[in-house]
Order: sequence, then C-alpha cells, then structure tokens
Amino acid sequence: MPVPEVLFVCVHNAGRSQLAAALLDHHAAGRVTVRSAGSAPAAEINPAAREVLAEWGLDLSREFPKPLRADAVEAADVVITMGCGDACPVFPGKRYLDWALDDPAGQPIEVVRRIRDEIDARVRGLLGELTDGED
Repeated sequence: MPVPEVLFVCVHNAGRSQLAAALLDHHAAGRVTVRSAGSAPAAEINPAAREVLAEWGLDLSREFPKPLRADAVEAADVVITMGCGDACPVFPGKRYLDWALDDPAGQPIEVVRRIRDEIDARVRGLLGELTDGED
C-alpha cells in the first residue's frame, strides 16, 4: 500500500502549518509523507512555534517557510488549509480539509501552547484515519 502524502498550508508557513507538519511527521514515524507550505511565506519560522515544539523534544531548526507550489498540492493525497483562503489550487480527486485555527503570530506562549495542543489532537485523529487506526 502506498504511503499517503499530506500537505499543510497556511499563509506564512511559519506557525500553524509548521506545527502540524512537525507533529504529524513525529507521530507517523515514516508511515505518512508530510510537507508544508505557505501562500505568502515568511522570512523565518515563528520563534514561539519553535519553542512549543522544543518543549516536546521536537526540533524545527532545519525547517524554513516554503512557497506553495501547484506540484506539491497535486502530489498530496490530503491538503489541509489553515487560513490561506483561495490561494490553494484545487485538483480533482484530492481530499481538502480546512482547519480553523488561531494564528500563533504575535500571541503569548500560553496561547501558542493551546494552538499546538489543538493541532496535535487533530493530527492524531488524521493519522488514525490515514493508517486505519494503527499506532
């Protein structure tokens, strides 16, 4: 069975989509290919996003905001948008989900932790769907 591919998209690819990609990659342990991108990528990842993942032993030091490209959307089985609006291209046969999440930009660390925790719960649910509940 082929490995499913998930693409997380937010505007700046500096917070929500980076958190989601790191968490899914961690929990999936190779069972899912994970990518993230932004419709208007920032210059760097939100330091608070880095911090809340580091609290859980996850390292974003090698990651950087990436531009959204049509080929990444086309390659994905599941595309999860997080506030990028109409900027995400739509291809037939893809599963699209929109996760309404607060933007961590400019938020205090307590709020970013809550966003991380909400993303983690959603990612775990998605992983269960993609792997038929294997864990």
